[in-house]
Amino acid sequence: MENAIGPTCIGKKNSLFIGHPDAGWRSAVIYSLLITACHYDFDPAAWLGDVLRRIATCTSANLAEFLPWNWKPQAA
Repeated sequence: MENAIGPTCIGKKNSLFIGHPDAGWRSAVIYSLLITACHYDFDPAAWLGDVLRRIATCTSANLAEFLPWNWKPQAA
């Protein structure tokens, strides 16, 4: 998994002054989730698009099903 984040390390110097103090942590979480989706052989754009469409109607009880290791695409 560590080698999977190598490409994102190239731009880390550019992100040194990312803006808000919390923005670095947030971008690290997003990168981690996207790389994890790649690790599970998902298209990260498809995973993220599906999650963003469905997350508004979810409850805290079923939030874990959107994590890459639990995710199942919603039937169209």
